[in-house]
Amino acid sequence: MKIYTRTGDDGTTQLMGPTRVPKDHSRVTAYGTVDELNAWMGYLGAMGIPAPWAERVRTIQRDLFVIGSYLALDPTMADRAPALPPPPEGRIAEMETWIDECEATAGPTRVFILPGGHPLSAAFHVARTVCRRAERAVVTLHRQEPVPPWILAYLNRLSDLLFMLARWANAVHGVEDLPWIP
Repeated sequence: MKIYTRTGDDGTTQLMGPTRVPKDHSRVTAYGTVDELNAWMGYLGAMGIPAPWAERVRTIQRDLFVIGSYLALDPTMADRAPALPPPPEGRIAEMETWIDECEATAGPTRVFILPGGHPLSAAFHVARTVCRRAERAVVTLHRQEPVPPWILAYLNRLSDLLFMLARWANAVHGVEDLPWIP
């Protein structure tokens, strides 16, 4: 199978289903930003993070691929959708446990934190901001077309986790968080 089809040369793309939309359609923006977040998670996974976080990052990557599939689904196919993987709704509560683990290492957040510190922490902060952008893109889409509510909850919790992972990375590397001082 060739990677190029030339069908997108006119600035359109096909959803999972029969509908073609412009490449700047809000649905494409939503799943494209989730894909960008997945790439950042891959970058984080490649930075040599220790267990159990390396596998958790891979789990999140698989979840984000599932989320992207749901977002790429042509809304005209909702009643006869192809078999999609089950939604990772249970991961939302699991991420809350992971957040608590990070806080046990990094301590409670008492001040606003500037992104930075250890390079791993800075990378987690970049992923967090991409996650927030993905969340905003999904909210925009949701105002136009229904989006499964678990996707919004997942992205919201994931951005919280990424913030705490940034703090955790600083803590385990002996680097102080950078407090915001006005």
